[in-house]
Amino acid sequence: GHFLLNLFTTARQFNMQVQPQLVLLQKTLLNIEGLGRQLDPDLDLWTTAKPFMERWMKQRYGVEATFKAFADHAPELLANLPKLPELMLSAGDRLNSMERQLRMHGHALDALQESQRKKSMSWWRVTLSSGLLLAGLTILGVTTFELLGDINKGAAFVSGVACCALATLTWRRS
Repeated sequence: GHFLLNLFTTARQFNMQVQPQLVLLQKTLLNIEGLGRQLDPDLDLWTTAKPFMERWMKQRYGVEATFKAFADHAPELLANLPKLPELMLSAGDRLNSMERQLRMHGHALDALQESQRKKSMSWWRVTLSSGLLLAGLTILGVTTFELLGDINKGAAFVSGVACCALATLTWRRS
């Protein structure tokens, strides 16, 4: 049960998909362990299963199994052995080609990122200059139509002109 919980926690942590067969296997082992503990409360499934698992791993992945697999595939390996130098050269050529393509695409990506950065800066400048122009025209309109009352109209006029001038400078840079 703890092993199954750890499996799901690890899979979630690394955003992995757990295969349904593995889930069913774990569920089966959990049921077997539960049934075994009902029959014998002192049962340790892992201690009981260890000799069987070791024997199975040795038969499947041990030295003898590796030599047997090699012997089974030896005729095919020997038949393809003369092609090995050509395959290695071909693989080297492909790797070099892929490296050139990566460099080329890397430069294109850098250019695209720079273009995007410039467009973003341009958009901010246009937005800023539009805001400054709107503020300047609003201040000038308010001072022209004398809507401010007792406020210093000269200072308002100068700030309105300054906003319009900053808007023009910002707009030209974009």
